[in-house]
Formats: sequence, C-alpha cells, structure tokens
Amino acid sequence: MTADSHAAFARRLLIVEDDAAFARTLCRSFERRGYAVHVTPNVEGVVDHLKEHSPTHAVVDLKLQGEASGLSAVQALHAHDAQMLIVVLTGFASIATAVEAIKLGACHYLAKPSNTDDIEAAFGRETGNTEVGLTNRSSSIKTLEWERIHETLAETGFNISETARRLGMHRRTLARKLGKQQVS
Repeated sequence: MTADSHAAFARRLLIVEDDAAFARTLCRSFERRGYAVHVTPNVEGVVDHLKEHSPTHAVVDLKLQGEASGLSAVQALHAHDAQMLIVVLTGFASIATAVEAIKLGACHYLAKPSNTDDIEAAFGRETGNTEVGLTNRSSSIKTLEWERIHETLAETGFNISETARRLGMHRRTLARKLGKQQVS
C-alpha cells in the first residue's frame, strides 16, 4: 500500500446530499484531496453505509429528499462514532437548526454556497473561536420570523404541514416563505 492510498483510507468521507450534481462535484474535489468518498442521497443510505463502513468525516445537507431532515443523519453518524467530524451544509440557515446540529454531534454548520475549502477548514476547527466579533445589530421582524419558522421546522423534523399548523399559517404560505428565503 502506498502512502497516498493509506492517506485515502485514513480519511473516509460520507457525503449526504440529494443534489446529484453538487454531490458529484464535492466527491471529485475531496477525492483529489486524498479522501475515500462515498455519496448517499438520504438518511436510509447513511444507515446502510454504516453497517459496513466507518467514515472519519461527513458532510450532511440539512434538507434532504422530500421533507426529510439531515439532522437525523447527523444523529445516526454521531451515534455510530462520536469522534467523526460532521459538517452540516444548508441553504436554510437558522440559529435553531445550527444549535440542533451541534447538539446532535456536528462539529460545524455552514450556509450554502460553501466549497471544499470551506468544508475542509470546518473539519479542522475543533474548538470555538472567542475572537468572533459580536454585533450591535438588532434582529428585524423578518429575521425573528425566519428564526421561529426554522425552530418549528426543526421541532417537527422538517414536516412542512405540521410546521404550518403549529405556526397557524397555511401550508402554501409557509412554502412560499421558505422558497423566498432559500440560500443557494
């Protein structure tokens, strides 16, 4: 076994992403950096993969196929190996989901668009940074609404219908608000 192939086995990455084009791009980029990479589009694929493999790193999209939550994948990965470095990527960034991701075992949480450099840097950040600046900016009504929506989404396991019911709004209204705020 060469030093390069040993390095690939030393860094085993599982990408949990339902956007096939983005997953392919991440896969190629991480393979060039010496990772052995496996891609799955959903939580079921994570569970199946963990039966035979033990990744050292994982990149998990927060919003997966349908209305599934990547938080379930984070929980399964962390339960499999508490030392695994897990980074959550999302186009639906919120404080509530960031907190939940970290509580469930993610080491970092990145808003999309993020690239391989961002993700690899996040894997390397094992401790918090006390030098992060605090802002004096107060939250707007829209920001507070957005945070409440995502807090409720996390509570319901990203079930849009149940979230809308709990927030007292029509499902289509909630879907429209989520569509407008999506970061891609």
